Amino acid sequence: MGKTEDQVIELLRDSDNLSLAEIAERLGKKPKAVFRALWKLFEEGKVHCDPQTRRYTLAKKDPR
Repeated sequence: MGKTEDQVIELLRDSDNLSLAEIAERLGKKPKAVFRALWKLFEEGKVHCDPQTRRYTLAKKDPR
């Protein structure tokens, strides 16, 4: 994982349910860079995005 992806995961551990703009602001990064990181994490199944609110959370681990 890249640096931005690691920062996003760490932020979502501490502050669940954030928008793209909130994540970018808290990390001090441009929204475009954060979006790329979120998209990669989403494709890897590490982040979930609520389609109605467009807020991001860490994906829940499968208990199996």
